[in-house]
Amino acid sequence: MAATTHTVSNQVPPLTGYDVFGTDQALAEAVQRHTPPELLAEVRGELGELGRAAGSAQVQEWGAQANANGPVLRSHDRYGHRIDEVEFHPAWHRLLGHAVGAGLTGAWVRPAGHLRRAAGLLVWTQAEAGHGCPLSMTHAAVPALRTDPELAAEWEPLLTSAVYEQGLRPAARKAGALLGMGMTEKQGGTDVRANTTRAEPLAAAGEYLLTGHKWFCSAPMSDGFLVLAQAPGGLTCFLLPRVLPDGTRNPFAIQRLKDKLGNRSNASAEVEFDGSWARRVGEEGRGVRAIIGMVAATRLDCVVGSAALMRQAVAQAIHHCTYRSVFGGVLVEKPLMRNVLADLALESEAATVLAMRLAAAYDDGSESERAFLRIAVPAAKYWVTKRCTPVVGEALECLGGNGYVEESGMPRLLREAPLGSIWEGAGNVQALDVLRALQREPLALNAFLQEVGRARGADHRLDRAIRDMLTELADLDGIEARARRLTERMALVLQGSLLVRWAPPEVADAFCASRLGGDRGAAFGTLPHTLDLASVVERARPVAP
Repeated sequence: MAATTHTVSNQVPPLTGYDVFGTDQALAEAVQRHTPPELLAEVRGELGELGRAAGSAQVQEWGAQANANGPVLRSHDRYGHRIDEVEFHPAWHRLLGHAVGAGLTGAWVRPAGHLRRAAGLLVWTQAEAGHGCPLSMTHAAVPALRTDPELAAEWEPLLTSAVYEQGLRPAARKAGALLGMGMTEKQGGTDVRANTTRAEPLAAAGEYLLTGHKWFCSAPMSDGFLVLAQAPGGLTCFLLPRVLPDGTRNPFAIQRLKDKLGNRSNASAEVEFDGSWARRVGEEGRGVRAIIGMVAATRLDCVVGSAALMRQAVAQAIHHCTYRSVFGGVLVEKPLMRNVLADLALESEAATVLAMRLAAAYDDGSESERAFLRIAVPAAKYWVTKRCTPVVGEALECLGGNGYVEESGMPRLLREAPLGSIWEGAGNVQALDVLRALQREPLALNAFLQEVGRARGADHRLDRAIRDMLTELADLDGIEARARRLTERMALVLQGSLLVRWAPPEVADAFCASRLGGDRGAAFGTLPHTLDLASVVERARPVAP
């Protein structure tokens, strides 16, 4: 075969060897904005180190390997003994170890911990998203455990440790531990009050034996799990360790691993408890109350994770279009493609700015910020996670047939994209949670309105959107059926207010014109042509050295 038929031209170099943090202007500016000045150099340094690792060829290869070689269930050993272990590819352990070492489970014990962790998670998720599940659950378990000071004293140092130790042995013998959760059951799903797992109290205070089946239990090789079960006093939260203090295995039968659309590097299992030993977390009958802090923290991680997927997809699309030539010029200079890329970049920046604002509110911890989070987290979780899939799908299309091929990495992003909207309550759950906050917690609405009100007068389209939102909030007729519409409007107004205050004028102008002013079509790439789209795209371009 003639060598000339194998000449390679007009192919795009891989986006590798770059700083995922340093080349993300929206994220870098958010970190500078929300980080106390005395910590800024330290935080920038650690995020830069993480960003360079995430953008390296080595770590990108780990991500590909972890997804190509998914977890394998080993229910029995060679002699027939039940072992219920899950084997992961070494790349999974490398990714997880690097993340733990970078403090992605240590937000609760570091100054500005939530902001720096959220920024780090947004950076590191772009290398591989699946191992974010145990990171998120371990991080989010801390507020639940703090309802029991004795349990918190025992477990919190392990969960917030920067040491990752794989393998099943008593948590007390490890320098760091991971925690999962098992809430949902096949008959209830989100309706956890329908759970049937039973908890029978033992003679020792706070100790129980659990019997039941959990329909979804992610990261089953974790050192322990927060689970819900029906105790004599009602639905209660428990901490169930995989290995008992004496070194014996707690009954924890993994029936099968789920064959999932995406998130394939992570194991999600159906498990059964049969007289499994556990310790109560909080009071009997107050299980939902005990885990509410965990739910809020994991919902924020859904926002951060979706923002990360969007950012990586947009970065790949802009990178491709910067190098790919067609019809006499590079794609990024073609007016129509520039419109598409700018539209995608707007969605990505709005998600990033909102995610970092929420993380900063966690660090603030004041009453007003807690009230703001009560309504802003479910609204953001609803909207940002729902925007992720169409953004990633459109970004994939920017690469054409090359984007449809596994080697591009885009199919993996697309398979992962719907997860954030499903995990920790799908869209209806979030919209109804917004309604509950509106109806039961007037401080939450006041805090939300104060936040968006800080941008009033800066853009007439934002002002009009705020007025329309207030009109809709005043009309309670049929509000449950309108919950999604209202939640979407609130999330867009919040994003618009943040961009008007903090983003460059061309970004804020384009967002307000299209998302709040209605000057766009139903698909991406339908922004008004009079906007400064070239600047929007250039701002989002990942510049590799």
